[in-house]
Amino acid sequence: MMRGRFITFEGGEGVGKSTQARMLATALEALGLEVTLTREPGGTPGAEAIRKLLLGVDGQDWGSSAEALLFAAARSDHVESLIRPALESGRWVVCDRFLDSSLAYQGGGNGIDSADLLELHRIGTGGLLPDRTVLVEVSPEITQSRLIARDNGTTDRIGGRDAAYHARVAAAFARLASAAPARFVRIDGQGAPESVHAEIFSAIAPLVEQRG
Repeated sequence: MMRGRFITFEGGEGVGKSTQARMLATALEALGLEVTLTREPGGTPGAEAIRKLLLGVDGQDWGSSAEALLFAAARSDHVESLIRPALESGRWVVCDRFLDSSLAYQGGGNGIDSADLLELHRIGTGGLLPDRTVLVEVSPEITQSRLIARDNGTTDRIGGRDAAYHARVAAAFARLASAAPARFVRIDGQGAPESVHAEIFSAIAPLVEQRG
């Protein structure tokens, strides 16, 4: 049996990646592929419990190291219980955030060393990497307007951090994409969702064509 493909969506707050992940999963299913759509932190009962600890606006304000460890624990369970079994069964996995979010948010945003985050990933997942990572990018101004419309003035604990933090995150994502051009696809997310989806699907099409 051919292994499934693993596609991740990355980007800052309000860029539209969750919408695009759903649209891509639907398009792949229309081609007859079996697709698992999931998210991080989360995707399994254990990881969803950790998500509540990490993102709850009324929860504890974790220190940088504890936050990185919690994300790594959630990802380990997610990969072991859901992602790897799905891939090995031939299913495609479309995931809203993965390792690169840790490198951008806990690394670029919080200053945790990337080598330490990669070591946590090696221990927790065996170093699993996506076949393709879609980085959706929009301007800070559009991000802000989308967040106001989406969240009605409220956001999660990490999304609510200041503009300087999110600027560091965006810069980290850009560096990651530049360092791994064979894996990353950079997408301008400022257009209509259907237009953005068409560009993403075109970028993913070579993986679909290889399945035979």
